[in-house]
Amino acid sequence: MSIELRHLRCFLAIAEESSLTRAAARLHLTQPAVSRNLVALEKHLGVRLAERSTHHLALTAEGRAFREKAAAAVAAFDAALDTGALRRRPLRLGHAWSAFGPYTTPLLRRWEREHPETPLELLRIDDRTAGLIRGDVDAALLRGPGVVGTPGLVTELLFTEPRVAAVPADGPLAARPTLTLADLATRPILVNTVSGTTTPSLWPPEAGPVSTVTVANTDDWLAAIAAGRGVGVSSASTADMHPHPGVAFRPLPDAPHLQVFLAWREAATHPATHDLATLAWHLATGA
Repeated sequence: MSIELRHLRCFLAIAEESSLTRAAARLHLTQPAVSRNLVALEKHLGVRLAERSTHHLALTAEGRAFREKAAAAVAAFDAALDTGALRRRPLRLGHAWSAFGPYTTPLLRRWEREHPETPLELLRIDDRTAGLIRGDVDAALLRGPGVVGTPGLVTELLFTEPRVAAVPADGPLAARPTLTLADLATRPILVNTVSGTTTPSLWPPEAGPVSTVTVANTDDWLAAIAAGRGVGVSSASTADMHPHPGVAFRPLPDAPHLQVFLAWREAATHPATHDLATLAWHLATGA
């Protein structure tokens, strides 16, 4: 059996809905028809794309990898037939925390003014690539060098920003105008293992933190600091984008600055992606 575009669209619907039933309703097909399309695609590729049971469906590693290729192929086909309609589809911009920092509002306002035909959706996704690898977004604002060199991704450095210390607002460290890494090392360090950039390697090997406490997102990170479970390190933008009454942010001048990148897939899934990259670069550099 030959594979057609309908098989790819069906697979993408399954991936987005995580359900054969919901995918069938979305595509106005029967569930058996959706299941047959998935089986045919798996047989053609020679791999299992999804693990499914009566109450659960999840993509396999092969399925997640193929999702990227399928999304790019469908996007390219749609763009070839109707670029105007594709441009009217929202351009999804992911971030894990702090978005574009001080340039967030200028970016959203200028985009709306200069590209009214393409809505720009800013999505916070707690993931190392803010949903980019999973195909949840078309581009992402990412911090730290961890994604540079990732196969299939294009990354552009936009700017660097200072790091700050985050400490309990009612604790002794909050009374100081600035702090050092050594000041923090005597306390447990809150580490966001899902999307954060702070690890014990930020400190010299001979002067590392006494212990770490792991969290999975920015909200839990802030709550744990406010509760006195430890202290944290983040970008300067976090103080503006994520204020918390129980957390005080203080400059951390001896910590290296944090790089902020815009990333997108080599096979861009939205035709306005490069327009977004150009605007972000102009805002960040003032060029």
